[in-house]
Amino acid sequence: MTIVRRPAAATFNFGPLRELPRFQPDSTQPFQVDLRSRDISTLDLRERLADLRQADFDDQTRWPAVLPAGFEPRKLMDLGRNPGLRVRQLHRRGITGKGIGIGIIDQPLLVDHVEYRDRMRLYEEIHILAAEAQAAMHGAAVASIAAGQSVGVAPEADLYFIAEMHGEIKAGRFEWDFKPLAQSIERLLDLNRQLPPARRIRVISISVGWSPGRAGCTEADAAVERATREGVFVVSTALERTHRLAFHGLGRLPEADPDDFNSYGLGSWWARSFLDGQRRFAPGVRLLVPMDARSTASPTGVQDYVHYAGGGWSWSVPYLAGLYALACQVKEDITPERFWAAALQTGRTVKLAPPHDALELGTLADPIALIEALEKP
Repeated sequence: MTIVRRPAAATFNFGPLRELPRFQPDSTQPFQVDLRSRDISTLDLRERLADLRQADFDDQTRWPAVLPAGFEPRKLMDLGRNPGLRVRQLHRRGITGKGIGIGIIDQPLLVDHVEYRDRMRLYEEIHILAAEAQAAMHGAAVASIAAGQSVGVAPEADLYFIAEMHGEIKAGRFEWDFKPLAQSIERLLDLNRQLPPARRIRVISISVGWSPGRAGCTEADAAVERATREGVFVVSTALERTHRLAFHGLGRLPEADPDDFNSYGLGSWWARSFLDGQRRFAPGVRLLVPMDARSTASPTGVQDYVHYAGGGWSWSVPYLAGLYALACQVKEDITPERFWAAALQTGRTVKLAPPHDALELGTLADPIALIEALEKP
């Protein structure tokens, strides 16, 4: 087991921005106010607080000398690095995922980032595209959310990472093919057999989903079934189909306290459909975890960070994987089904703020209550 390659840090080269984009709340388009690695030092932003609260930015962003009152990029970056839901209280008790292996299958990783480099046990690549030679934003983000030393839910878990692209570009068009994903799962499971029982991979985080009709779906399903037989929980965005377990990611205003359960509400990309009645869910059925306003490792440098105002299930999947690693640390014989049932039973019902306070979202995971329940004989 080794690090087969160290992808170079990403160089975005976005250049200066001539005008700050305006955030459109009814749009589901991500990165509407994308300030990552941009030079906005010459812009007058004093009246643009509402748009800046929805901005994505990183340590390479060059800010003007004067910013609107109430917008403090450094403060928001630091708040977003907190995994939230009082998980750090568990860390102070020594519940950190230590000794538990987390496998991640995602885009090429900046292997030496300070968030996880000390616990990198494996980095391999299976079918990546030539354009992905440098480190990707997605890989650094999911690795740090699951197991980052300051960002992560399980900051002392061992990390096994395979970079993989589930498809290829043909005639300028991306075509899905999940056979390489299945191969990556199988590879992690084969490696797992070489590890001491007390240090094995217990969960694999995959921030993508597959469905019947897609090339490689049968192979991916078979790999997940093997993982289940071998005691490895594969968390993906296909989780409801592969395990009959439903989850969702919640939003948070960037200045709100991540440890306060009342800070969480509608997710950025699904808020409108929920309020319009197109998508509703009840407590006790769907497990909710943080998603928006997350700061993660950035691929631009080994000590760089990036703040994402919005998020997707891609950020919720590694959060769930990290939480499962904590559960494995305190209860060796835990299973996905028992973990999920306990999380729903110990979670908190999320109610919306006025004027939507008659609506309930569902059950938000309460990590402390969950771990305390699992610790009982």
